[in-house]
Amino acid sequence: MSDSEKLDLILSDMQDMKTDMQDMKNEIQGVKGDMQEVKQKVTKIDLALENEIRINIQRVAEGHLDLSRNLHEAMRPSNEVEMLAIKVRMLETDVKELKEKIS
Repeated sequence: MSDSEKLDLILSDMQDMKTDMQDMKNEIQGVKGDMQEVKQKVTKIDLALENEIRINIQRVAEGHLDLSRNLHEAMRPSNEVEMLAIKVRMLETDVKELKEKIS
């Protein structure tokens, strides 16, 4: 192989490498564009979390708190009835004792 052929072969390889490098540059530019899209999507997701999902969770929690309050308020008369039943039993016992003392 002559020097000229060797140089031609090296030149051809260099041209191939130059083409490959240009292809890599193009692919890297594509990846950069994709990264910008990903950043935008992440930003949109963050905003949705902050502005929509957190507020909805807060609303659900407030609704749960209201339900809990309503349950306690609904149970309050039951508690009062129970206390009155205890007082009636005590009074019944006192009346029995008084009856026994009188008779």
